[in-house]
Amino acid sequence: MLTKFIRELRRREVFRSAGLYVGICWIVVEGASIVLPTFNAPDWMLQALIIAVLVGFPVMLVLAWIYDFTDHGIVVQAEATDTIVIPFGDRKGDFIVIGVLAVALIFSVYLNIRGGPETVEEIKPVSVLIADFVNSTGDPVFDGSVEQALQIGLEGAPFITTYPRATADRVARTLRPDATGLPAELARLVSVREEIDVLLDGEIRTEGDGYELVIRATKGADGEEVVSASTDVDSKLEVLNAINSLTGEVREALGEEDVDGAPMETFTANSIEAMQDYTQAQQLVLTGQREEALELYAAAVDKDPNFGRALSGWALTLFSMGRAEAANVLWEQALSKMDTMTPRERYRTLGLYYMRVAGNYEKAIENYEALVDAYPADNAAHNDLAVAHFATLNFDAARDHVRKALEVYPNNIIMRSNLALFAMYAGDFETAKTEAEQALSLDENRYVAWLPLAMERAAAGDIGGAEAAYDTMQSLGDSGRSLANLGVADLQMLRGDYEAAIETLRAGIAHDYATGNARSQATKQVMIASAFAARGAEVGTREALLAVEEGGLGREVPAAFASLAIGDTVTARGIADALGGKLQSQSRAYGRMIEGLLQLESGDKVTAIDSLRAALGLADLWLIRFELGRAYLDAGFAAEAMDELQTCQARIGEATSLFLDDRPTWRYTATLPYWMGRAEEALGMAHAAKEKYRLFLQVRPEGPLADDARGRL
Repeated sequence: MLTKFIRELRRREVFRSAGLYVGICWIVVEGASIVLPTFNAPDWMLQALIIAVLVGFPVMLVLAWIYDFTDHGIVVQAEATDTIVIPFGDRKGDFIVIGVLAVALIFSVYLNIRGGPETVEEIKPVSVLIADFVNSTGDPVFDGSVEQALQIGLEGAPFITTYPRATADRVARTLRPDATGLPAELARLVSVREEIDVLLDGEIRTEGDGYELVIRATKGADGEEVVSASTDVDSKLEVLNAINSLTGEVREALGEEDVDGAPMETFTANSIEAMQDYTQAQQLVLTGQREEALELYAAAVDKDPNFGRALSGWALTLFSMGRAEAANVLWEQALSKMDTMTPRERYRTLGLYYMRVAGNYEKAIENYEALVDAYPADNAAHNDLAVAHFATLNFDAARDHVRKALEVYPNNIIMRSNLALFAMYAGDFETAKTEAEQALSLDENRYVAWLPLAMERAAAGDIGGAEAAYDTMQSLGDSGRSLANLGVADLQMLRGDYEAAIETLRAGIAHDYATGNARSQATKQVMIASAFAARGAEVGTREALLAVEEGGLGREVPAAFASLAIGDTVTARGIADALGGKLQSQSRAYGRMIEGLLQLESGDKVTAIDSLRAALGLADLWLIRFELGRAYLDAGFAAEAMDELQTCQARIGEATSLFLDDRPTWRYTATLPYWMGRAEEALGMAHAAKEKYRLFLQVRPEGPLADDARGRL
């Protein structure tokens, strides 16, 4: 039956007609894909043609079955006979079909080799440094304001990122300590050192009753000119729009298409005076003169009530000074003026609000991800996204995003140092070491870069090497000396040498008092309380805790541990309640952890485990897992304890600074091998347990746990 049907298809020329149809349509579609775009035809026309070809194919098959081409024209197919009739005349029809298909194939191959679909070339990120513009007008209102306006205009292009002027100033001072400002000559040196692609400089001068603006964009490495442009304006009010026009020419020269100048139009009202006040306020904040900055923010908003950037800067400064109520009022105003900002600045403002004010790190991540999608060259956004991931304990993501930031500015010392720290938290100590050394090669006085180096040695069991790193750190100014003092005391407490730690910390507190470092004083005071508590000295512990005035997780949680160690459950519960009432999930998690430890202290082991597991649900913190492992072991659940303690070992990098403040807390890892040994021993893993006890004794050879470990060997 099937053979008969196929013979009938051949007799009626269906196969031959199908081949001819496919070949002709193939050629037509390929040709249309070239011709239609040439005449700017809409995409739907080619799509409609393809649909018509597909729909026509079964119609053609039906017609080929019914009709036939003959020397007398198109006729209805004759009934089948014993002889197969080939109307095209022997093999001529086959040759025609084969020829059409061959032409279609050759045509298609040719088009694919020559071009195929056009690919859009991605523009490489371009870094730009704006030097000080020469102000030849004699009017101080243009000092700093022109550069700020240029930055806003340039960053309307998604592939452009402007190098932070504050960072450029710091680099410039290392190159020429006696220089002032950032003139073009010095900016060129900064560009070469920091591998910046383009340097922008220029001048504003009087021209009759108006002004002339001139800008020059040159390659950062060799000074070759990229573009030069100038424009005249009749009044001061027109200067901002003129800058917008000039930055449009620069953006176009750097590779942007369809520059329309929109970002500047939405930045602010035509107030160059408000711009200058805002710029000076930003500079004062960077130098720690926040009270003076508040006056200038207020002046900028007074001159331009719609100046959203000034409102957000004002609010953020108030918030950082602890004036939360006044800051919140200004934040509401700033967020209502979002339409006066460029798209990039809107993302930045929201990101700052979510991360610094609301403490909503998940929303901050969502916002910064949208920012880097829209502006992939924004290295500051990648760095902010890294910090947001760091705050949510996603240290791998933090490390990866700061790497992306460094792709734009490979010699940025702050980001290079951040990469070393994020790698340290992620437990990637090799990367932490490499990046810290790279940071020190860029700035040998970058004292915080010695922390990853010290922790890399401590993680390798080389306590002497860690102490040597801190010894170098302490020689790098007052801040380096203060942090190194914490590090040395941390290692002494790791070994159980609490008397030496107390002596070290007291010397550090005296230095901090002399230099006005109240935060470090408070941290060291709590460490002294912890050392006294570890020795069972109740009086010393209470006295040390009474001297603590400044809060923060790095002080509150250790204070709770010290209180529990001397049986002061009232103080511990007060700390737990205070932490539990805060918005941040990490604070509430630690509060719930302390509740669990209080329940464990009272003998309610199962309830304590529930509380510790609930704490993990709020924030998956290393210290909570460690305490949960100990609680499981105390309650007789060795397998569960082993699971938690092994997780702590796998995430050991987090113990370098448990409270995410870059203050060393390696001492909390001292007893981890001991408790892992206890869990393994309970599970019948005697050999593995003995190895853990030996490892523990190498770190802490003295004390009650050390005596117990030796007894178990």
